[in-house]
Amino acid sequence: MLNVHNLSVSFAGSDLFSGVTFKLNKGDRIGLIGKNGAGKSTLLKVLSKDIENSGGTMAFDKEVRIGFLRQDIDFVEGRTILEEAYQAFEEIKQLEGKLEIINHELVTRTDYESEYYHDLMVNLNEFSHRYELLGGYNYQGNTEKILQGLGFQREDFDKLTDTFSGGWRMRIELAKLLLQENDILLLDEPTNHLDIESIIWLENFLKVYSGAIVLVSHDKMFLDNVTNRTIEISLGKIYDYKKPYSQFLLLRGEIKEKQLQAQKNQEKEIKATQVLIDKFRAKANKATMAQSLIKRLDKVERIEVDDDDNAVMNVKFQISKEPGKIVIEAENLSKSYGNKHVLEDVDLLIERNSKIAFVGQNGQGKSTLAKIMVGEIPHGGHLKLGHNVEIGYFAQNQSEYLEAEKTVLEIMEDAATDTNRARVRDMLGSFLFSGDTVDKKAKMLSGGERNRLALCKLLLSPFNVLIMDEPTNHLDIASKNVLKLALKKFEGTLILVSHDRDFLQGLATTVYGFKDKVIKEYLGDIDFFLEQHQIENLREAEKRTVVAKKTDASKKEVSNLSRDEDKELKKLKNHLSKIEAQIDKLEKEISEMDEALVKDYEATSTKPNFFENYKAKKIKVEKLMDEWAEIEEKTENCS
Repeated sequence: MLNVHNLSVSFAGSDLFSGVTFKLNKGDRIGLIGKNGAGKSTLLKVLSKDIENSGGTMAFDKEVRIGFLRQDIDFVEGRTILEEAYQAFEEIKQLEGKLEIINHELVTRTDYESEYYHDLMVNLNEFSHRYELLGGYNYQGNTEKILQGLGFQREDFDKLTDTFSGGWRMRIELAKLLLQENDILLLDEPTNHLDIESIIWLENFLKVYSGAIVLVSHDKMFLDNVTNRTIEISLGKIYDYKKPYSQFLLLRGEIKEKQLQAQKNQEKEIKATQVLIDKFRAKANKATMAQSLIKRLDKVERIEVDDDDNAVMNVKFQISKEPGKIVIEAENLSKSYGNKHVLEDVDLLIERNSKIAFVGQNGQGKSTLAKIMVGEIPHGGHLKLGHNVEIGYFAQNQSEYLEAEKTVLEIMEDAATDTNRARVRDMLGSFLFSGDTVDKKAKMLSGGERNRLALCKLLLSPFNVLIMDEPTNHLDIASKNVLKLALKKFEGTLILVSHDRDFLQGLATTVYGFKDKVIKEYLGDIDFFLEQHQIENLREAEKRTVVAKKTDASKKEVSNLSRDEDKELKKLKNHLSKIEAQIDKLEKEISEMDEALVKDYEATSTKPNFFENYKAKKIKVEKLMDEWAEIEEKTENCS
């Protein structure tokens, strides 16, 4: 499908990566990994032809279709969610317009024997066939199914996209890509704006995707569950293994150990040869042998060990002071946005040193509750902070609060106090900002760099309760591991809003599940929550099935119709069945006549009374349809 050879990309005269060579085959699901700034998103942009490469070649199969989920998207205002999602079916929508025009003309025109009418019939057949091949009769149902899988409710479908946040718009864009059935799917951080349920749904969808996938993700569990191949970009080179992420790490570690051992053995041999050369050089009768050994040594290809980019953050969260036993207490808490009720009658009691995860679908109130706890938004009910409680807060869009025109150093110095201003440069160094990087303006930083800077800035304020809303967005896997370790060692109270299952494992000992304005406490880790949540969903499905069965049964059991009314109802239904059979028969005959016209217009059109019969059948169908509608209405009134 795609052959990449010796690809390179340069910025300002220096290579971001070079010598990149790989093949992409049907069925490949590649996890593209690497540290922030390694060039992952850039490589996707090159593959999608959004930007040009600096060197090398890319050879695509003929007519290969590429879909690319970018991190930044533009939407046309004024479209509903369904209308925007239907943009995925450009050719189908064009055909619908053409078919509508043709059908209107066929109904209104009477020049059945004209060449124009013949052309209409030919086009109708061709367009209808193409429409069916493209899935025209199924696309609306598929669209609704995928939108619901990505977290949209049916009542959202007719709402304007303008009323949804960037995260939800990203879901619509993802839905469009999944609906297009591209040959190659390029996904840049597809899970960033998805909740756990939607991530699991996407995993299952991508597992059976027929084309090839290249995805950038920092979600280890997602990578392990979806991919069958890993390409790592590190220090300008790539490492390509046909293994999912965790297996890739083990395999790469084993390969590096073998490289190191081979390198040591080679160095021993080189050293021994050099000793012989030095020994033989001193003797005239051995000079020829020494020269021979030197030539042989020059031809030895030195074994190199793959370099690793081991630079990671150095993070440590310390508590400012010891708080009281109860850190946060809430009673009858509620929050509404206009007519939308997000939280209702919420009671909470959070004790010192708790490790809690807020989990649930987007829009269920997780971030809202976090904002209420830090006093950012008004609310109903009562919320009280405990004795000596100092809250540190990392907002979901924390990096957006960084002033774009200020440098990294200026942002930190502005937020620093007299007691910690002297440590600003050391702190920045711990978060991988050193040398010239401290003079970069915030607007020039990558998403991961902005998140690292926001985390660093957070440490300038004292806290003993840490509330973090999606802290891992845009962080590379190495940075996430460091952050997770630092949070494990944090001795204060931790409240995490996150959809990253791997990140939550081992961090939270209690999970609060948010659903339908209610918060339910699960006294266990994220795996326990997922297990219980799945059981609850199955029970809900069973209840719905039972209710449906009872409803059907009650319909059969209860009947207030008299004997004469029941007899009349059966008579009407029998009449309906006969009309439906007549309509089916006539429509089949008309369809056969249409096909005959298309196949051999001259022979068919010259048959005696052909067009008279054709017109009579169409008129008969219209009359039967009117009669059917009238009897159907009577049937509904009787029942």
